[in-house]
Amino acid sequence: MKFKLATFCLLICTMFSFAQENTQETVQEDNSLEGQFDKIYRTSTTYKPKGTPKRYKVVDIKKYEELKSNVLDSIKVFQKLVLEKESLLKIEKDNIQKIQTNLSKTQLDLETATNKENSIPLFGLQLNKTTYNLILWGVILVLTLALSYFAFKFSRSHVITKEAQSNLLEIEQEFEQHRKKSLEREQKLRRQLQDEINKQRNS
Repeated sequence: MKFKLATFCLLICTMFSFAQENTQETVQEDNSLEGQFDKIYRTSTTYKPKGTPKRYKVVDIKKYEELKSNVLDSIKVFQKLVLEKESLLKIEKDNIQKIQTNLSKTQLDLETATNKENSIPLFGLQLNKTTYNLILWGVILVLTLALSYFAFKFSRSHVITKEAQSNLLEIEQEFEQHRKKSLEREQKLRRQLQDEINKQRNS
């Protein structure tokens, strides 16, 4: 009777210990690619032919096919992520190119307005203000009304130039802010892309 009781207790203890080990293995199981490779290495049997120091691992075909499928799926996911990051980078580069084109056009418009401000056309010739004023003062007694007209045109051109300079300053500030943000996003995307490439290489 005592022998049966001791055997029963020993059986219970053994089952409890085995259940604990299985539970710990389940909790600590690593499902990453590295963990799957480690697991298939641990669970594979070792084979050592007689007369040679080399040892071989016998891998179960089903486990090998599952691991291969998991690796290929992971590669597809990483490739998809890389393509998405490259697409985002291309969009950002296109946006920066458009902004640079707009800035070049704005700078050209400013240059044209500045040239108009610093010179005055007269009979198809571009004359500077000094020459124009000399000519104007030479005929001031005869052309008093013409002087008033040109003075009005000059004031109006000055106001337009000031407005163009003010608009350009605002555009340049907006472009600088956008450029900084675009550079930060591009650097972030490059880091993420490099991280993904590094992960794919390491896996």
